[in-house]
Amino acid sequence: MADDSGVSAVERALSLLDAFNELDYALTLADLARRTGLYKSTILRLAESLQRMGYLKRLADGSFQLGAAPLRLGAIYQRQCRTSEHVPEVLREVVEATYECASFYIRDGEHAVCLHRVDSARMIRDAIREGDRLPIDKGAAPQVLLAFGEKKTGKKYDRVRAEMSCASFGEYDAEIAALSVPVLSVNRQLVGALTISGPRYRFENVDQAPMLQALFAGARKLTDLFGGDAKWFDAAS
Repeated sequence: MADDSGVSAVERALSLLDAFNELDYALTLADLARRTGLYKSTILRLAESLQRMGYLKRLADGSFQLGAAPLRLGAIYQRQCRTSEHVPEVLREVVEATYECASFYIRDGEHAVCLHRVDSARMIRDAIREGDRLPIDKGAAPQVLLAFGEKKTGKKYDRVRAEMSCASFGEYDAEIAALSVPVLSVNRQLVGALTISGPRYRFENVDQAPMLQALFAGARKLTDLFGGDAKWFDAAS
């Protein structure tokens, strides 16, 4: 178990919220203890405060669910970063042009988080949803986030920066492929990664140029909206 005195109360409370994922209906006290490494007595004490503030709620059987407060903060975050005003429309345009699912990712620590998502009408598609988290070291979108956000060095990332795009085949899921391009703002600051994904067989051994052109068109539009220069994509496209 973690040393209760060695971590701040705020970090401990946030670790409880972070223990939940999209597959959880509710978590028991034992679940939270296992996922956070905190003592049950500590969890109960923190949970009381989180319940009062609307971040957690306790069910009749004693298990815990997230409250409504995280949703409210998520909505505020989307409004503040303004992606919700522009990105979904561009994602719909990309889907119409490519017939593949389109997503917009940002970095959150060691993960790439799907902030916005528009599915294609195809029956066979990948199952990414808004809020899903991918490992930061696997896949097209994570590599774009590392190349343009962290400015990570190495031939792989140099190539991503030079081509203003990244393709991945089976890196986080053996049957899924993806193409991703950056969306930039003032001074080439990274906003996020505009991405299409789907079954590998629809990406391999085909001309990817039309897919990339659709992504670049969307990236240009968003880059302009966020204060960047769409001409940054000219050399690559």
